[in-house]
Amino acid sequence: MQVLLVQDVAKLGKAGEIKDVKDGYGQNFLIAKGLAKLATKEVINKYHAEQKKKAELEALELAKAKQMQETLAGIELQITKKIGANNNLFGSLTKEEISNELSKQHRITIDKKAFEIPQIKSLGAFQATIKLGHGLHATLRLQVIAQKSP
Repeated sequence: MQVLLVQDVAKLGKAGEIKDVKDGYGQNFLIAKGLAKLATKEVINKYHAEQKKKAELEALELAKAKQMQETLAGIELQITKKIGANNNLFGSLTKEEISNELSKQHRITIDKKAFEIPQIKSLGAFQATIKLGHGLHATLRLQVIAQKSP
C-alpha cells in the first residue's frame, strides 16, 4: 500500500513523501492516527496545492516583514517622560510605552512582546530591536526627551 505522509514519522520518512508500507501498518497505524493518507492522485494533488499555497503565503509574509523593516529603519521615535533628580526618569521606559507611541505617532501597530530594549532610565538616544518574524529584526531609534512642566 502506498501512503502520503502528512507528518514526519520516525524511521519511515518526512512529511510529503510517498512510501510503500504494509497494509496493516498503513491502515491501522499511519492513517488511523492521522500521520498519513492513502496515496491516490487526488490526495497527492491536493497536498501539493496546499503546500504551494502555504509557500505563497509565507513569501507574502516575508515581503511584508521586509517592508516593515525598511519602514522602521527610517523612523526616530520621540518619547517624552517625566524626569526627577539628575535627569533620571521616574521608573524606566517600557515596551508597552514604546509600542503605544509608535502606534500614536506613526500608525504602526507592533505587539509589545516583539520589542527587545535595554533598560532605559535616563534621557538620550537609544535603540530598540524588533522581532518581525522569519528571522528578521528591525532597529528602531528612540529619543527620550524631558516632559515640559506646566
